[in-house]
Formats: sequence, structure tokens, C-alpha cells
Amino acid sequence: MSISPNPKRTVAELKELRALTGDENGAQRLAFTDPWLKARGWLRQKVVGLPLEIHEDAAGNTWFTLRGESEKALVMGGHIDSVPNGGWLDGCLNVLAGIEVLRRIHAQYNGKPPITVRVVDWADEEGARFGKSLFGSSACSGNLDMNEARGLVDKRGIKLPDALKNVGIDFERVKDSGVELKNAAAYLELHIEQGPVLLDLDLPLGAVLGTFGVERHAITFHGQAAHSGSTPMNRRKDAFLAAARMSPEAYRIAERSGIGVCTIGSCTTKPGIVTSVVEECRITLDQRHLDAPALARMLQEAKTASEKFAQEGNVKVSWERLWQIAPRPFNDELISLCDDAIRETSGKPHRLPSGPLHDAAEVAFAGVPTVMMFVQSLHGISHNKIEDTKEEHLEMCVTAFDKLAEKAIGWIQKGS
Repeated sequence: MSISPNPKRTVAELKELRALTGDENGAQRLAFTDPWLKARGWLRQKVVGLPLEIHEDAAGNTWFTLRGESEKALVMGGHIDSVPNGGWLDGCLNVLAGIEVLRRIHAQYNGKPPITVRVVDWADEEGARFGKSLFGSSACSGNLDMNEARGLVDKRGIKLPDALKNVGIDFERVKDSGVELKNAAAYLELHIEQGPVLLDLDLPLGAVLGTFGVERHAITFHGQAAHSGSTPMNRRKDAFLAAARMSPEAYRIAERSGIGVCTIGSCTTKPGIVTSVVEECRITLDQRHLDAPALARMLQEAKTASEKFAQEGNVKVSWERLWQIAPRPFNDELISLCDDAIRETSGKPHRLPSGPLHDAAEVAFAGVPTVMMFVQSLHGISHNKIEDTKEEHLEMCVTAFDKLAEKAIGWIQKGS
């Protein structure tokens, strides 16, 4: 007999969590703080009565495991932590939907599914406190830069290793968590889209192709300070003028790339006074694309443009790489299964890339076949207290995610 999940229960639990760990400004589950620990304790209470093995790994990720006839495991993931003043769905929808799917699988197979099924609550996905996203999943994937992470400090001057020690985590052993992926045969993650694509298409659900690769640089134009009143316009070496020309060019580069995006997110000038031509202008450029060669072309086009604008303005330009991550495409067969689950639930699938990073990117990096499902975001807004999704769409995504999980179980059984 086929058994269905209870999506209304998931929505009710999301509201309960919002009341427990939020305020008038939004969610307040900053990683490694008391509200985060409170939320995790609440989550454990939600699975009382299920025959689950529950433990925290060396990186502080919490695992809920329903043992099956095979050690091969289907893993579903999310994160309870939030940004300060965050939304009520970001991260926690993934976890609570996974728990509901666990409940259904337990009932469907009388506590013994054909394969092992696990839900993981990743630690500090947001990186809001220490400025480093995907902490728990990157430790588990082996991709965490230990030297960089060791030196991270929050606004109160607390170092990351000390914050971890305060919640019982030994920083030097966090990569031991990698053992958790030993038998992982597939990884599924459900998430609010956080953007407006599905909203603009009037579609509730989408299958995610992968997460964008990122090239993030600081570009500094070097000119010459000069008095703003006595320096003729044709004699100036204005660093700001060259930098300003990069802004419309960034949009043109993104347009030529197809689905890529470019963002100039900050601009600082020296000497920074109203009576001086700008001697130095530093801008930051964030470029993202799902295709690695396309991302490389975007970067080269930006470098070529900066050199052109510098030459035209009689100034110099220098580049500094701030951060880089390769595109993380998801598994083609799982994407097709996600399409099928969406088609059976809402009628029309749609494929789209993810601009934001997610824990799924780290799991894919570790070599585990991975896919994500997106549900429409109202306003196209996230990391904000107005973040929202229609309740009927929330219920729909739990149903579709459950269908995807069942399809993935069959896929794993066939020896994927």
C-alpha cells in the first residue's frame, strides 16, 4: 500500500520553529549560538518515536539515519542555521521536508527500507557569523581550507575554533566528518529559490542544474590626485572615470554570456575628498556562471575592458583575486528524476541554475551524485524577514521532494 507524506505537518513545523527562534525582525538562528542549539534540540524532539540513529559528526553536522537493508545511502540535506534577521524558510525547509520524507519512508517500509536513508542538518551553511559559508559541508567534503578557517573571527573577536570548542567541536578534527559520505549514493536538497525566475514564469517548482562557479576580484585603477578647481578636464588622470566605465561593461559581459551574472558590489576612492580628482579607485567584481569556459571568458573580457579603460583614461590598473570556486554541475540522471517528480506534482518542470552556493555544491565536489529542487520564492527575496512562499507551494514541494526521494531509492537500487 502506498503511503503519502503529510506536507501540512511540515508547514506547521516551519511556523513552530519561526515562533521558537525568531522575532519581529526575522529568524535569529546564527550558527553556534544558543538559539541555534535550541532549534537543534527542538528538531530532535520532532523525530522521537522513529527508529533513527542520531549523532553529530566531527564538524558538528547532525545526522538522522534510518538503517535499511543496504548500506548504500540516500542523503537529504539542509541547515537549521540562519542569517541574522533572516527568512523563515531558508535552510530549515530543506531539513523539515527531509524529516517528513523520512517519516513516510519509515511507514512505507515498516522501518526497514531497501537502502539506508539519512537526513543531515549541516553546521553553519550561512557563514554569517565568521564570513565563511558552507563550513560543515566543506569540512565533510574535504574542501575546507583549514588555515583560512583557523583565523576566522566574528564581530566580538571570538575565533572560529573557540566558538566550535564552546559547543563541543574540536576544530582540528572537523575533516574527520568525511567518513559520513562513505556510503552516500545520492544527495538531494530542497530549497526556496531565493530569486525571481520561477516567480516570473509563474511556476511553483524547478530542477536545479548546478551551482554557479564564482570569480571574485578587486580591480584598482591608479591615477593622480589633483585639485578639482585648477585641473582642466583634459589634463586629469581620473581613476574613478576608468572604474565607472566598468559598470555598464559588466552588464554587457553578463548579457553576452547567456545565463552569467556580473556584480560590482563596492567602490572606494582615495583621497576621497570633494576637492580632489580621484587618485585611486578600488572596485569589487563578482562574476558567476554555470559553465567553466564561459566563466573564464567573462573574466578575460573584464580584464581586457579594464585595460582599455585605463589606457583611455591615462591611468593604470591592477587586479587581485579575492575568491574563486568552480561551477558544480549536478547529476544528469538525478536532474531527469527531479523533472519527473515535478511533472507528476505540478505538471510542468523547469530547469535553472543556482546563483547562490549551497551545501549541495560541496557534496557534489565530494563525488556524490547530487541534485537540488527549487520552490518558488514570493518577491524573489531571501535573507530578509519578508522572505515567503505560498503555503500551497510549500505543500507541493514536500510532495514533489518525496516523489524524488522514492525515485532516487529505485535509482540507487538499480546500481547507479
